[in-house]
Amino acid sequence: MIIFVDINFSSVVSNRGVVVSTPGYKCSRIPIVFATLSIAVPLIFIAMAATLSGWFNIYENALSDLGHAVKSNVAWIFNLGLTLGGALIIATSVKYIVDADRLVGGLILFMGYALILVGTFDKVYRELHFQVSALFFILLLLTVLIYPIRSGKKKIVPIAVLVIVVNIIVWYFHFASRIPPGAAIPELISVFSALYFYIDAVKHYSLKTCK
Repeated sequence: MIIFVDINFSSVVSNRGVVVSTPGYKCSRIPIVFATLSIAVPLIFIAMAATLSGWFNIYENALSDLGHAVKSNVAWIFNLGLTLGGALIIATSVKYIVDADRLVGGLILFMGYALILVGTFDKVYRELHFQVSALFFILLLLTVLIYPIRSGKKKIVPIAVLVIVVNIIVWYFHFASRIPPGAAIPELISVFSALYFYIDAVKHYSLKTCK
C-alpha cells in the first residue's frame, strides 16, 4: 500500500482512497509556541527587572514593587513585560480557545486583560492596582478549577482542587500573618502552579479550533 502525505501534514491518503486526518504541524506546535511565549515573555521581563533593580528581595517585596513608576528604577521593564504577556494571552485565547469553549476562553481572555491592567495601573495607583492584581489571580485560579471540569479531564480535577487549596493556604498566611512579608512568593506559587492547566487548555482546545 502506497501512502501519500500532503505538504501541510494535515492528512494521510492511501492508494485505496482512505483519508486519515492527522494533526498538522501548525496545529500541533504553533498553539503551544503561542502559549509558551505568553508565559515566558512576562516572566523573562520580571526576572530582568528583579536582576537589574539592585534592591529587589523575593521574600520582602511584592513583584509589583518592581513596577512602581515613582520608586522603581526598572518600572518600565516590569510593566512592559506584563502588558506584552497579557496581549499574548488574549491572542492565544481568541485564536485557540474561545470558539471551542467560551467560558474557559473568556476566563483566560479576561485574565490576559487583567494582566495588562496590572502593568498599566502600577502600584502608584494603590487600591486600583490591588483590585486588578486580585482580579488576575482570581481568574487564574478559576481557570485551574473550571478547565478540567469543562474539558472532561476528570483525572486532573483532584490536582486542580489541590492547587486551589495550596494557593488559599499560601495567600492566607501572607495576609493574616505576613508570612512571607512580601507577596512575591505567593504570586509566583500561584502562577507556576497554574501553568500546566493553561498550557494543557491551549493544547486541548487548539485541536478543535486550529485551521
